[in-house]
Amino acid sequence: MYDVSIIGAGVVGSAIARELSRYNLKICLIEKEEDVTTGASKANSGIVHGGYAAKYGTLKGELCAKGNKMYRQLEKELNFGFRETGALVIGFNEQDEKKIKELYENGLKIGCDDLEIIHEDRIRELEPYISRKVNIALYAKSVGVTSPYEFTIALAENAVANGVELKLETEVINIEKKEHYFDIITSKGVIQSKYVVNAAGLYSDKVAAMVGIDDFKILPRRGQYILLGKDQGHLVNTVVFQVPTEKGKGILVTTTYHGNFMIGPNAEEIDDKDDVATTLESLEYVIETARLSIPDFNIKRALTTYSGIRAVSSTGDFIIEESKVKGFINVAGIDSPGLTSSPAIAEKVAGILKNAGLDLIRKENFNAYRKPIIIKKDKDFQGKIDDEDPSKNIICRCEKVTEAEILDAMHRGIPIKSTDAIKRRTRAGMGPCQGNFCRPRVKALIARELNIPVEEVTVRGKNSGEPPIRADINFIRKCNK
Repeated sequence: MYDVSIIGAGVVGSAIARELSRYNLKICLIEKEEDVTTGASKANSGIVHGGYAAKYGTLKGELCAKGNKMYRQLEKELNFGFRETGALVIGFNEQDEKKIKELYENGLKIGCDDLEIIHEDRIRELEPYISRKVNIALYAKSVGVTSPYEFTIALAENAVANGVELKLETEVINIEKKEHYFDIITSKGVIQSKYVVNAAGLYSDKVAAMVGIDDFKILPRRGQYILLGKDQGHLVNTVVFQVPTEKGKGILVTTTYHGNFMIGPNAEEIDDKDDVATTLESLEYVIETARLSIPDFNIKRALTTYSGIRAVSSTGDFIIEESKVKGFINVAGIDSPGLTSSPAIAEKVAGILKNAGLDLIRKENFNAYRKPIIIKKDKDFQGKIDDEDPSKNIICRCEKVTEAEILDAMHRGIPIKSTDAIKRRTRAGMGPCQGNFCRPRVKALIARELNIPVEEVTVRGKNSGEPPIRADINFIRKCNK
């Protein structure tokens, strides 16, 4: 019998698991896929948003502002990668200026103390390559970039290190409410738990319906991105947004935490929650719109495209509450700024559980620290391909990932069965060749460590099906020159 079972090991579920692992509780984290962070948590902008980004008086506004302030300490503890860059919300005309002033006033109401409205000279001092048509901007200094999947992995690893039981490839089929506990019927048997936290992302409405809750729906919204090489990264210093629309924060231009130039996302209402295809039409729109902000990036340097599905709630706000079913906590509709808000959401859920009757007694031996996997290489690094020393044996030559880093990633309490799981932890396969050189080498290492035939090592898990359809990257490189 578990005290708390959390359904969904994305960034929100993993943050809740890590927060609850501070206490003397028996906790289970349940995930239907072969790894944590395989849904929206791996396919988003990786932006730690400023407090102005959500409306005053909403849960989004409250928890975004609080979550932003938590990232600096979390980075010190978990070593996942966070870089404060600041952000500009840019304007071109009087209508944009009005919207920027509204964002500024909204931020002040929320309590943001890092906001400033700036004009041409200051804008170009911050962003020399920005469009000459930009004449006003909201400058938010506390915005930053992170690696969303590395953050989620760090949270989950630390939770497991502090006693949380992680059950991967375990799909929740039904939930039965008993008098003092729940029977969670899964693809691998029944899990009994006193409390259930529903952090199932796109499928949180389906999970809620299992206990008779039908007062919200999750409306999938797809956003498509283009990732370019690091050689384009000098073109932007901050995160550059255009003024938001009713569907989201619009097309942004940024560098990722690791220095790649990135543009996107658009916003598409779709019916299929699993449809993470990318399309030429949408990506052309992303390119053209991004050029309004930073005109001179070289699309020939595109490395890959991807899309993520945001779990938009029919209520228009985060849903974080004990439901009408006692002991069943909904944490649903966590779209943007969910990544930023996740550590604050975790604290709020702990408070809800306490109010619901769960005893929260702090552990004396909770360890907040998690060492990094990726070792930054300096110019004197002497690694080479097929070196006998694992710390010098380069497996991925594009990103200079060593055998030692891959072995470290495999022995941290979360089972590793796929090359994508290694890619998310080490960046092996994220360079210009996109894994063509290193993927067979990574497969061989995984097979050796697990003592299985190399043919049994998959790219993204045995239940992942066919890879998503993507617009042809070579055609994208030729368009919009």
